[in-house]
Amino acid sequence: MTSALEKPRSSADKVAVYYDRTWEQFKWIQKGLEGHPGVRLSFYEGVVEVFMPGQPREIFKKVIAALLEAFFFEWNIRIIPTGSVTQEQEGVASIQADESYCFREAKPIPDLSIEVIFTSGSATKLERYRALSVPEVWLWEDGLLTLYRLGENGYTRIDRSQIPELANLDIELFSRCVLIGETDWLKAMRTFRNAISKG
Repeated sequence: MTSALEKPRSSADKVAVYYDRTWEQFKWIQKGLEGHPGVRLSFYEGVVEVFMPGQPREIFKKVIAALLEAFFFEWNIRIIPTGSVTQEQEGVASIQADESYCFREAKPIPDLSIEVIFTSGSATKLERYRALSVPEVWLWEDGLLTLYRLGENGYTRIDRSQIPELANLDIELFSRCVLIGETDWLKAMRTFRNAISKG
């Protein structure tokens, strides 16, 4: 089947989708795009997505990362920021999150993956992450942050992170500051840092 270009809803994201592809074909596409750091790839159930993020997505992903990392610093939390590292299980799935983190030590599959969604559905993304056994996934979509925790029957929506290091993170405050950061990064950072400061 030929590729289909998804029309972005409200961003400059560009997505080319290829169906009925094997893992070997995916790896050839991946190899062919080496040296193009702005391009992200995913594979799941024979579907390959070649994704080029636009400015709105990049703004949100950077604001989310800056706020989270301010929290980690303030609470003296040891992390390994793994960004958009490729997470994959050979022959099954491959994905690159917008941001990802390992806690305490580096791991092949991060403890937390974060996606900013403009052009493709959350259900599909969660299935890919489930195939990789990512413990916790956060999705930012339409101005809302939704947290999911992996259990025996897939992902369950949760109100607070179940990662011990994030137990003190106020999700409502965090989400509010992400929205502020879309237009005023400094105000978002100041608001958040003042609120979380331990003095």
